[in-house]
Amino acid sequence: MRAPAAIWPLALVGAVSACAPSGEKAPFMPEYRGVQTDLLDGDLVNFRVAMSGARDTGDVARYAECAAAQYTLIRGYGFARHVRTNIADEGGIWRGDAVYTISPALPRGLKTIDAEVVAADCAENGIPMV
Repeated sequence: MRAPAAIWPLALVGAVSACAPSGEKAPFMPEYRGVQTDLLDGDLVNFRVAMSGARDTGDVARYAECAAAQYTLIRGYGFARHVRTNIADEGGIWRGDAVYTISPALPRGLKTIDAEVVAADCAENGIPMV
């Protein structure tokens, strides 16, 4: 038995929609909500950042790193070393609490940043800094 002609267009629409890409991600549109800095002791600095629209914790950590890079340059230093970062998502507002040491020379450790290079990359990618 053959289906009535009116059903074929509906079947075709269903088959085509099943081929549409699924899992497409929305464009990355972050809202950077500010940076607070506190000089803890000599060369130890705390950066608290807030943002919405982050894709994951990496976006929040990157925002804090950008703040650390610019702050390092403002203080007349060239390098920073990451100590720790704590990140929490509170109702769509991501908050990062990061600590870095800043220094004029490349510090020992694995998680060091060249402040000038990182700050330039942050500026190029539209990530605000201190």
